[in-house]
Amino acid sequence: MVFVIDAQVAGVSGDMLLCSLVNIGANKSKIIDGIRSAELLCKDVKVKKIDFVEVKKNSLQATELLLEIDDDVHERKGIEIKEIITKSAEQLKISESAKTFAVKSIETLIRAESKIHGEPEDSVHFHEAASFDTVVDLLGTAIALDDLGCFDDDIVVTPVAIGGGTVTFSHGTSSNPAYAILEIFRESGIITVGGNVKDELTTPTGASMLVNLVKECSEFYPPMKIQSIGYGAGQKDFEGFSNVLKIVRGVASTKLQLDTVKILETNVDDVSGEVLGNMIEKIMAHGAKDVTISSAITKKGRPTNLVSVICDSDTMNSIMDLLVTETGTLGVRVRTSERYIVPRAVKTLSVNIQGQSFDVRYKIRGLNNGSHFKIESDDIKEISGVLSISFKETEELLNQEIRKKL
Repeated sequence: MVFVIDAQVAGVSGDMLLCSLVNIGANKSKIIDGIRSAELLCKDVKVKKIDFVEVKKNSLQATELLLEIDDDVHERKGIEIKEIITKSAEQLKISESAKTFAVKSIETLIRAESKIHGEPEDSVHFHEAASFDTVVDLLGTAIALDDLGCFDDDIVVTPVAIGGGTVTFSHGTSSNPAYAILEIFRESGIITVGGNVKDELTTPTGASMLVNLVKECSEFYPPMKIQSIGYGAGQKDFEGFSNVLKIVRGVASTKLQLDTVKILETNVDDVSGEVLGNMIEKIMAHGAKDVTISSAITKKGRPTNLVSVICDSDTMNSIMDLLVTETGTLGVRVRTSERYIVPRAVKTLSVNIQGQSFDVRYKIRGLNNGSHFKIESDDIKEISGVLSISFKETEELLNQEIRKKL
């Protein structure tokens, strides 16, 4: 299944995600019962009313959380909230994936606050997130996702609207997005966009859940046959658009997997082949997926080498540094690209050749019943040296042995 979280217009908050899951079909009685059990672990909290109701946001019908709580505590330690969520999750009949999601989401929130204020994680105090609302959002969403079986889905999020202007909270007034939002999304691979209003559209709780839930961020929906749609309403009302988070669930229309990569490019016209060869080895060692160097002609008829690197966002900065230091280039072009890849897995098999045993790694495709495989070239090279036979002959012998065992 494919599960798309469409947050590009109204952003995301904890209650919006929870309500969208109820709207798409999660069992609200199970969610409410789970939250009631958590209430018992928090002595100074009384949930007077909790329900999910239908509302209209700019003529769009959606589900909204109706929550009334007596909670006079305005500040709690992050570890207190974590303890409530952890104990509650352990008592509930939910999967390990659901428990892990709930705990990791609150840990992300604590870690962001710790980083911002320079405090140990066990000393972090919550103000805006101190309310029992945070427990409701995190625990309720974990229960809802588990009830729908979403943890096994390919979960994709669109670029997330975060709003603009300023936001005022316990630490004063800050430009929006606030510090916690920036810290949570930092290096997550999730793209953020401003949005249509000078107001907070995405909350720290919503951001924390996203970074622990989604596998891909894409500007476009993946190919899918739509089965169900959910609409979760936020508490605010805006002119010009509905404050609603949209989620879409369906079946992938292709067996290929959607992937997002960074493409780095630079032109170098005064670098030797030895330098370029050394650079390729270093860049691949730093996690690049591929490196291509092609000859071209630039302005004034100058011959040049176009260096193109495919990598992930988490390795992009270190690879850019290498491009600059190794080639002396004065600039690197960066763009984000989507690609569809054949599912594959790396496996290891023990084979016997010429009376010697070797462990061989090979990639096998997830299509066509896994009949196509490719041996890791480094393993072929190593075994070729041990046996003192050619690379080609070694590859043929290994292919024969692996086919016998598939």
